[in-house]
Amino acid sequence: MKKQKIGIAIFIIGVLLMIIMSGIASWSVSPTFRNLSMEEVNKTIWAVPGFLFFLWAFSVPVGAILASIGMLIYGGVKSSRIWLIGIAIFLVSFLNIFLPKENHYPFLFGIGGCLILLFFFGVFWLWGKKRFTLKGSEKVVADFQLIGYVFLLIAMWFSCGALGRPHMKALADDTSSPIDIMIFFVLASLFLFLSHYKAARLKDN
Repeated sequence: MKKQKIGIAIFIIGVLLMIIMSGIASWSVSPTFRNLSMEEVNKTIWAVPGFLFFLWAFSVPVGAILASIGMLIYGGVKSSRIWLIGIAIFLVSFLNIFLPKENHYPFLFGIGGCLILLFFFGVFWLWGKKRFTLKGSEKVVADFQLIGYVFLLIAMWFSCGALGRPHMKALADDTSSPIDIMIFFVLASLFLFLSHYKAARLKDN
C-alpha cells in the first residue's frame, strides 16, 4: 500500500508539472513568442536560455516520464524494471532532443516516415488478428483502439508535412494554421482513452 501511495504521488507531480507549465503557462509563453522579437523576449521572464523557459519547454517530457514511473510503481512493477524503463526513456528523449539540428536531412526524414508507416501496418495487422478472437464488449474496446490509431497516424502524416514545409522552397512561405493536426491528435487521444476506460470497466465488472 505504501508503494502504491508513492507511485500515485509521483504520478500527480508529473501531471501537475504538465498541467501547470505546458497548459497554464503556455497562455503566457505563446503570445510572448508570437508577438515579440527574441531580443524583447529575453527581457521577459521567458528569456532564452532561462530557467522558466526550459521548465516550460521540457515540462511534458519530464512530466510524462514522472507520471509513467508513478504508474509503474503503482502497478507493482519490479524496481529493477522501473529503473530500466525510466532511465531508458530519459536517455532516448534527452539524446533525441539535443541532436544537432543545424542541417535538415530529407533522406533520414523520409526513412523515419516510412518506418512509422511500416510499424503501423504491423499494428493494424496484429490488431485484426487479435480482434478476431475477442468476444462481446471486448470488441468495442478494440474498435475504439483502432479508431485512435487511425487518427494518430493521420496526425503524424500531416505533422510530417508541417514540419518539413519550412525546408521546401516551394512551401516555405506557407504559414497555414496546424489546427487540423491538433484536432486529429485530440481525436486520437480521446479514442485511445475510451478504449482504456472501457477495458477498465470490463475488468471491474
